[in-house]
Amino acid sequence: MNKITKLLLAAVAVVTLASCGGNAAKKSECCGACKDNLPVGLQLYSIRDDMAKDFKGTLQKVKDMGYDGVEFAGLFDNSPEQIKAWCKEIGLEPVSAHVPLADMLADIDKVIADYKAIGCQYIVVPYVTEERRPGGDKFMQMIEEIRSIGEKAKAAGLTLLYHNHDFEFQKTESGEFGLDFLYSSVPADLLQTELDECWVKYSGQDPVAYLQKYAGRAPVVHLKDYFAEGEQDGDPYALIGLNEGEKKQNTAFEFRPLGSGLQDVPSLVAAAKQAGSKWLIVEQDNPSMGKTPMECVAMSMEYLKSITACCNGNEAECKNAACEKTASKKAECDGACCSKK
Repeated sequence: MNKITKLLLAAVAVVTLASCGGNAAKKSECCGACKDNLPVGLQLYSIRDDMAKDFKGTLQKVKDMGYDGVEFAGLFDNSPEQIKAWCKEIGLEPVSAHVPLADMLADIDKVIADYKAIGCQYIVVPYVTEERRPGGDKFMQMIEEIRSIGEKAKAAGLTLLYHNHDFEFQKTESGEFGLDFLYSSVPADLLQTELDECWVKYSGQDPVAYLQKYAGRAPVVHLKDYFAEGEQDGDPYALIGLNEGEKKQNTAFEFRPLGSGLQDVPSLVAAAKQAGSKWLIVEQDNPSMGKTPMECVAMSMEYLKSITACCNGNEAECKNAACEKTASKKAECDGACCSKK
């Protein structure tokens, strides 16, 4: 190797380090979000109308976007065996399923049998009605119901998860948030977390810190972005078809594709890896920005790909990445690949 070649390689190394903070230690910290990437799944509720029209064809489109797996939100009258075959044919991992608590309570054996037949690793309590929330008449009853479901899931080789919203951050008489009270009341071998980072942030908590708090108990993490501004006008839950009768016009809140809202997605990805998470699941309850649901979930995947490209120093592929390539302009990484602009 001649002297000129050595000098050129040295210059490239300096530029590469500068793009992630100026030294090897910072490079390792910043790019940790992208090294050995976690697989990414899609919560199919995000594209529920497309799923209802063409279940298999929509699964194929999800795979073509680059998603590794899926989280179900209903089977749309298809048999578990057929869905398993489609997932295998297409090359999608059937990761998990959101199943209404009422359905679990009505026939947990059937729920377990169906999703085990598909090949899911997790079943998830996606939402609870007002009386089962912190402060509700049936909150303590709900905890025992979840404990019982968790025992049956464990015996069948599945893991039960709980998917939060913001109402679990109401404090109980013990002074704990309802979500923390739930997780302290039901042991980890019976109940794991599926932290929805949109609702964690919307509640006023730090989503990265909350994920770190449940390190080792957070196998699946919901990545969801949103935009909110000023005084909330209306009910965010009415936007996703819940809380019937509430005002559905809400100009101050909307769900958005990853990278288009308020979340620091790179930091969340890095935190999920550090917490020992197994899957990242993209979810967007409703489309926005004039895009269709399919366009929104495609934008989220492209954003996640762009973060990886940025970490790998592939400038041409950065596109809309939340990244500054010049160290002097880039804020602290906080464990992520690149900070948001």
